[in-house]
Amino acid sequence: MPVCPDCGVVTLEATRFCPSCGRDHKPLAPYQSSPPYQGRAQAFSSSRPGGVPKTFDQMFGLDPRIAFLAFIVDLMLFGSAAVSMGITLPLLIPISIAAGIVLGRITYKAQTKWYGDDHDSAMIKAGIIGLLTAIPVGIPAIVWVPSGLLGLLHNARKKLSLPQKG
Repeated sequence: MPVCPDCGVVTLEATRFCPSCGRDHKPLAPYQSSPPYQGRAQAFSSSRPGGVPKTFDQMFGLDPRIAFLAFIVDLMLFGSAAVSMGITLPLLIPISIAAGIVLGRITYKAQTKWYGDDHDSAMIKAGIIGLLTAIPVGIPAIVWVPSGLLGLLHNARKKLSLPQKG
């Protein structure tokens, strides 16, 4: 006679449930475990849908038009603050936050449509551009130029249809 593993009461083989504790005695299908976060790990991997790894210019590049736009917006917002030695800086904080939000949205759209970024990559790049624009300090061209050059390289590879290597 079988014994209930939960309460120890002897049960009949014909009964499905334990009369004492109510445990289901039906044999369970074997549990198929998968590694934790397997689906999320694949979503955040550095591979594109075809299994081709992303190149350096795809991961870190910006569309050159966005890099140029970010440079110009930054120059327009904070060029006067440099000339006035920071006197106008407190007045620019709300404007720089609004400009950061708008430029972040434009960056997201451009990175997905023009550059070919997936949603997550475009969101990260848009967030970085928006944050750097919203900070009320002029960002030097050394930030925008390399990412724009990587974008030019990426666009040239795309246009020439060369195999992309990392």
